[in-house]
Amino acid sequence: MKPTGTDPRILSIAAEVAKSPEQNVPVILLKLKEIINNTPLGSSELKKIKQDIYCYDLIQYCLLVLSQDCSRIQGGWTTISQLTQILSHCCVGLEPGEDAEEFYNELLPSAAENFLILGRQLQTCFINAAKAEEKDELLHFFHTVTDSLFWLVGGHVELIQNVLQSDHFLHLLQADNVQIGSAVLMMLQNILQINSGDLLRIGGKALHSILDEVIFKLFSTSSPVIRSTATKLLLLMAESHQEILILLRQSACYKGLKSLLSKQETGTEFSLELRQFVGLLSPMVYQEKLHQAACLIQAYWKGFQTRKRLKKLPSAVIALQRNFRSKRTKMLLEINRKKEEEDLRLRLQLQRQRAMRLSRELRLNMLEIVHPGQVEKHNREMEEKSALIIQKHWRGYRERKNFRQQRQSLTEYKAAVTLQRAALKFLAKCRKKKKLFAPWRGLQELTDARRVELKQQVDDYVRRHSGSPMPDVVSRELHAQAQERLQHYFMGRALEERAQQHREALMAQISTNVEQLMKAPSLKEAEGKEPELFLSRSRPVAAKAKQAHLTTLKHIQAPWWKKLGEESGDETDVLKDELSVELETLFIGGTKPP
Repeated sequence: MKPTGTDPRILSIAAEVAKSPEQNVPVILLKLKEIINNTPLGSSELKKIKQDIYCYDLIQYCLLVLSQDCSRIQGGWTTISQLTQILSHCCVGLEPGEDAEEFYNELLPSAAENFLILGRQLQTCFINAAKAEEKDELLHFFHTVTDSLFWLVGGHVELIQNVLQSDHFLHLLQADNVQIGSAVLMMLQNILQINSGDLLRIGGKALHSILDEVIFKLFSTSSPVIRSTATKLLLLMAESHQEILILLRQSACYKGLKSLLSKQETGTEFSLELRQFVGLLSPMVYQEKLHQAACLIQAYWKGFQTRKRLKKLPSAVIALQRNFRSKRTKMLLEINRKKEEEDLRLRLQLQRQRAMRLSRELRLNMLEIVHPGQVEKHNREMEEKSALIIQKHWRGYRERKNFRQQRQSLTEYKAAVTLQRAALKFLAKCRKKKKLFAPWRGLQELTDARRVELKQQVDDYVRRHSGSPMPDVVSRELHAQAQERLQHYFMGRALEERAQQHREALMAQISTNVEQLMKAPSLKEAEGKEPELFLSRSRPVAAKAKQAHLTTLKHIQAPWWKKLGEESGDETDVLKDELSVELETLFIGGTKPP
């Protein structure tokens, strides 16, 4: 989908590219450079222009032009170098949006690869050129392409790994020319300064190739620029990654590297970096540095720990005293507890011995009193009593054990019931609040534009339906009447709800009393305080019970000739049936409506 509010200059360039022949497209794309240069750097306008260029596929056109043969492009290397600048500037800071995967996975790696291919082509043309002016011009173009590549890599750090693993980059690094080689080494140094971590992510073969080329340029050329850049590059690699330093020190491929570096002349501008690199390769210096660093870290850590302990010393002494006193108190309490337990055990043992002695004396006295013919019967009775006592104690122990095992489940059950009751009460309150405040939902906040629109609609409606105007006094009276009726309605609804709650509470109380009466024992079987269960605070239940009692008394006090047709069991059955019917109707009337 094309963006809205596109710059008309981008639209005109896209239209020209679409209508023009293929050979004129590069020259048309050069107009993008003027648009980019005239826009302030880092502004939102520049970001919008880059998005428009990408949405109208002008970046893809630049990439296609760079992949063509330079001899077929109008303007030659001048056009190509400017297109590389346009492409790198457009890709850095661009937000592709929905096409992010295609942009990062296909377009950016392809652009970096095309820049390296152009660099190789410029390297070949530079070597084959005969005139000095032509060489200077090609070198300028080469610097432009490498700068564009560095700008692109600086904006998208994930391309560093692709650049370092590319075969074209290795071919550029293997250049024998001093000017080309120094430019490639400088570009590699700048790339590693951005993010040197990608150097270890590339394959081992590519890493060895880069190290070999850098070391080869250090020893094979007499140019101080290349040697200085190669030395700084090696020092940067060794200081950034311990694995590369270990590789240079222990690998058989670089066995004589230290001795060759030591033979290099001193007094040059890069002699300081060279001495630092030789010092890193020396195992003694490396071990000494490691030892000094370890000692320094230990010193700082021990000092920090000592200062921390000194700050905590007063509180530590107080805590130590508190712990000692609490421990001593606990020990004294434990000793007293053990002593009390021992005394209790001794008292219980003496009581058992006395009880055993008394029981034996009683048994002897009983044996003396009992007739000799009744001794066997007496012993059998004593054995039965003993067996009953043992069984009683065993069953008590077993029930207590079962109760302890079921205590956790009972506790969980009670807790679940409590939680359910609380949740039901909370939900009932929520429903009640929702029911009370549901009709009033409030008014949405109006914007100025919506308020003007509504006012316009009201004015139009009034204009179309003009009627007799109502006086202000009448309108105020109607408003006051409406407010009064609304207040009367809300107050009446609250009173009705309280009355309904009161009715429900009374019905629940009546239901509870009826249920207690139904479960209560009969008057013949009642003992102690059980008759109090027949008392009820509910007047309907008391009246109904009084009526049933009077009916029973009348039936009992009736003359005998009125009971001649009844059987012995009919009296109680009829009374029970009548009473149950009356109570059932009372219970149904007292239940809470669904």
